[in-house]
Amino acid sequence: MFDRVPTRNGYPTFSQAEIDRRHSALRKAIERDGLHCAVLYGSGRPNSDVNYLTNWPGGREAYVVIPLDGEPGVLAQLYNHVPMAQRLSLIPDTRWAGPDSVAALAGWLRERKLDRGAIGLIGGLPFSQYERLKTLLPEARLSDFSRRFRELRVVYSEEELGFFRVAAELTDRSIERMAKELRPGLHEWELARIVETPYLEAGGYAGIHFMASTPMANPSIFVPHQYQSNRVLEKGDAIISEISGAFWCYSGQIHRTFFLGQPTPEWVHLHQAASDTFDAIENVLKDGATVEQVLDAAEIIDQRGYHIYDDLLHGANQYPPILQTRSTDRGYPREFTFRENMVVTIQPQPASADHRMGLQFGETVRITRNGVERLHHYPREMVVVD
Repeated sequence: MFDRVPTRNGYPTFSQAEIDRRHSALRKAIERDGLHCAVLYGSGRPNSDVNYLTNWPGGREAYVVIPLDGEPGVLAQLYNHVPMAQRLSLIPDTRWAGPDSVAALAGWLRERKLDRGAIGLIGGLPFSQYERLKTLLPEARLSDFSRRFRELRVVYSEEELGFFRVAAELTDRSIERMAKELRPGLHEWELARIVETPYLEAGGYAGIHFMASTPMANPSIFVPHQYQSNRVLEKGDAIISEISGAFWCYSGQIHRTFFLGQPTPEWVHLHQAASDTFDAIENVLKDGATVEQVLDAAEIIDQRGYHIYDDLLHGANQYPPILQTRSTDRGYPREFTFRENMVVTIQPQPASADHRMGLQFGETVRITRNGVERLHHYPREMVVVD
């Protein structure tokens, strides 16, 4: 898959112009909010937000500092992660954060006379580090800038869409391999090997694989599980799946239910409700579509006597918007408007009222001016494994 995207030093890369565009957009948002600087905290790898601002997918811990005026900087931990960070980062000032990351950050800000300014914080900064930063910079005005930053990211560039298409293809390969190798006698936990192998073969990695199995005739599972059990698959089982293949911080996502044998009428009816809801939502999505239009389309689930337990629709990589049906709403703002080049996952997940059975059906799409573009190409159908 490396041959499908630009590379630098042997690794996938964005262009310098693309990174500069992102910094420019962030600076405009900083200025609108009356801030002097934004500080992104990212931990773990891969880290999508660190990657977005630097081209480095992150390490143990990193601070990315984007001042309103002047050059940005990256403070990276651990010490042995710094050579990789410097090799991949498109920010020239990428350095070790020293034995005390917060002290290094405070020093960086103090050197640039930002220690008395208004600083917007992005990401899951630990409470202890936040308290220490306040102590080290007592005259700085710290505020949460995470939501504003996430809003900048929901419309994707052409370069980003290229990474999404690679991730979607990896996810399709995973589903194809599952349909080929799935059989009675496997343990649930063995499914992870089947799912992950296609990613690793092509230079990607696993995003998520949520899976669970249950007998069709006597079901007891209604959502896919984040961890797989030692249950042995049997003929007559349904296997519910939510699978994401990832490529350099961009993920596809596909939802299919596998049947070891012909589905029973109860499962066919459930799957049809999911499929019809997916089609109805897809048909209203386009540039300018509203949350209310999506919720109107999703009324099919309630009309057929089901409800959802998971999200109905969410932005790629769990970015905004994150929607449920009206009957299961957890409060996302109704004023959100869909725009061209947003990437969202439509995932109707109808479940019976008694939580005896449920399934997943859906996939990730790109919103266009007049509709949607499919990113995945695996057939939209019940997957029956004879």
